[in-house]
Amino acid sequence: NPQGLYDAPGGLFDPDSLRTISINFYDPNFHEILVDGWLSQSGVRLPATVSLSSGELLDSVAIRYKGNSTFAVANEDNNPKLSLNLDINDIVSGQKLMDYKKVKLANSLFDPTFCKEVVAYDIYRKYLPSAHANFMKVNLEGEYLGLYVNTQAIDKQFLDQHFNENDGVLFKCDPNAQFGQAEEEELATSYLEWLGTDSTLYYEHYSLESDHGWRELIHLIDAINSPILPIDSILNVDRVLWAFAVNTVLLNLDSYNGLFQHNYYLYQTGDGLFQMIPWDLTESFVGALLNYNSNITELYEYNPYNGYNSWWRPLCFQLTSDSANPFYRKLYTAHIRTVMEESLDAATIENKVAELQSLVASAAFADENQKFGTSQFYTNVQAPFIIPNEFSTAGILPSVVARETYLSSLPEIIASPPTISYHNVVSIGNTAFVSVHVSDATQVELMATISPYNSKFQSIQMLDNGTTGDEVSGDGVFTAALPFLNSQEDIKYYIRAQNADAVM
Repeated sequence: NPQGLYDAPGGLFDPDSLRTISINFYDPNFHEILVDGWLSQSGVRLPATVSLSSGELLDSVAIRYKGNSTFAVANEDNNPKLSLNLDINDIVSGQKLMDYKKVKLANSLFDPTFCKEVVAYDIYRKYLPSAHANFMKVNLEGEYLGLYVNTQAIDKQFLDQHFNENDGVLFKCDPNAQFGQAEEEELATSYLEWLGTDSTLYYEHYSLESDHGWRELIHLIDAINSPILPIDSILNVDRVLWAFAVNTVLLNLDSYNGLFQHNYYLYQTGDGLFQMIPWDLTESFVGALLNYNSNITELYEYNPYNGYNSWWRPLCFQLTSDSANPFYRKLYTAHIRTVMEESLDAATIENKVAELQSLVASAAFADENQKFGTSQFYTNVQAPFIIPNEFSTAGILPSVVARETYLSSLPEIIASPPTISYHNVVSIGNTAFVSVHVSDATQVELMATISPYNSKFQSIQMLDNGTTGDEVSGDGVFTAALPFLNSQEDIKYYIRAQNADAVM
């Protein structure tokens, strides 16, 4: 159960808690120094004392401003509510805040509801390793700065939590260009396109966050762009397809298979495979990307296979185009179907937003530094918020309803997959047979692995022919022997069935 990898209730990211964090810098000129640090990309941090309303008090926490457009726009408006990156143990080795070494506080500048990112992360965590997110009130130098979204860092602690290791290659896939720079549009992608063997050609598009890794990243990009190298030998394809599926269902279009190819991490685990980890979900449910295209219907109906000609992006082409690998496309479609069925329910999302807003309403209404005031806190849940020629952001529920309607109109998504109704395991002698009842399938596979990374599943064909453990031929019960029984390792397995139209 992947949810067991996340914090228990009461932790720093408890969704039911709204704590206040108070920050006091030692240097009275902290603001000017940190702004200069952001503009120069020096990464400079300044020490401050940090305390939580739950009682924790820490000295010498290293802090810098963070963000891109959320920093640049707020700073240009002389808005003191800037996003903050707190490194708890940078100065005092081993120091933690409620067991965490980093805290990232986002100002939610373009989301009047404050809820889009928190709701999105709650859904992503069902399907692949993703960050925690909740809310926190911030006091700065004794004054209430505002309501923030508190997001877990993708760092060594996160890697330990989800992969039981932290020494692999880690890249943040976000270009170095800052918001408003002339070259930003040209550099605003981490699109995994082949640029050559010279690692310096990739420096502007990816940030190395481990001790080494450029050779490994270039090898991955080579595999993605070359039909010769098997992509599943270096990339956890199924996990990437889950990320793509959640991106497209939740209309998180500020992502690789959306409008802009960034906002993700790549981590190479000990099995040699790169894992895609989502990041920065602020534009979920279309969000402020409505500024990108004022025709909101075109965004609601973003094609999951070829939106804005996304087929030309190397990884989209390899995994979701019909010409490159039709089976990967069917897996992607199956994941879209699953996310829709489990997570794209307007009533459920509305109830979730109502719970969150009930928790933070007083903090949001007291936030005098939010960009648009308080009137849209509730109404932007139910409707888009548009200031002509200045700003626009889609509403949460209209995005959900329109997305469900559109995706449900696509023949590939509504195609009928096989039905898997039950399964069991029967031991006969030293062999364990997995049996499963499947209808409307042309192929049934037992997918099994003993990998501690839950990867590199081996496919074993399941048969309904009355032999090799199958009792009755043609009864719809497919059987295969479970492998790895003598390995003394935990065996993980699942059933995969397909027909000409779809996968289950």
